[in-house]
Amino acid sequence: MDIIYTLWLRSIKRYVRSKSRIAGSLGMPVFFLLALGFGLNAVVEIPGSTGENYLQFLVPGIIAMAVLFTSVFSGIMIIWDKQFGFLKETLVAPVSRLEIMLGQTVGGATTAVIQGAFILVLSLLIGISIPSISGFLIAFLFMTLIGICFAALGIAIASRMEDMHGFQLIMNFVIFPIFGLSGALFPIESLPGWIIPLTLLNPLTHGVEGIRYGLLGTSAIHPLVCLAVLGVSTMVMIVIGAFLFRKASV
Repeated sequence: MDIIYTLWLRSIKRYVRSKSRIAGSLGMPVFFLLALGFGLNAVVEIPGSTGENYLQFLVPGIIAMAVLFTSVFSGIMIIWDKQFGFLKETLVAPVSRLEIMLGQTVGGATTAVIQGAFILVLSLLIGISIPSISGFLIAFLFMTLIGICFAALGIAIASRMEDMHGFQLIMNFVIFPIFGLSGALFPIESLPGWIIPLTLLNPLTHGVEGIRYGLLGTSAIHPLVCLAVLGVSTMVMIVIGAFLFRKASV
């Protein structure tokens, strides 16, 4: 456990010391929240709405977006560590690669949840009603699962790559469809019938709906189903990430 804690603490310190990284990671989610939220709030109606407007509907999706992008791109630290020799020094230490991978994953997930929390605080400042304490806890549970799931995905892909620019291009190619098909920006019920199965297979969809249930008390998918699917997806991603990280060469 010491190596997991040490690598987690290293990730947190690097995150806190990089003010530009914090600001840059918040740029796109804040833009989506303010531009789409206020721009479309008066013209978009939510099918089957129980009273929430589009801005309220959008907030959980933007929180999930912040967690998703931050967690996935934490995998780039693996490539960075490869190039500067830190990963080689870590791998020759008398610890298992699984512990190293878990430390990196937990660190990336923690920074991602912090980014999501920033968006949540901002949403409260722009007028979103404060949910119950239990709602906060449910939202943070799903934010954590999203962070771990996609941090493991980022590490899995980064383990097989050597070039940072190539990693960024591949992750953009993978992540934007995942985000676009998650129901973060539009209700699942409004999608064409042939797209809905793809949306339901997307683990981020269940994360978004779980956060939405925590903050708004309503979701298109039962929250226990969301929890089960996202939990299983997280375990699968950890297993895949651990397997590929074990095969990584430096």
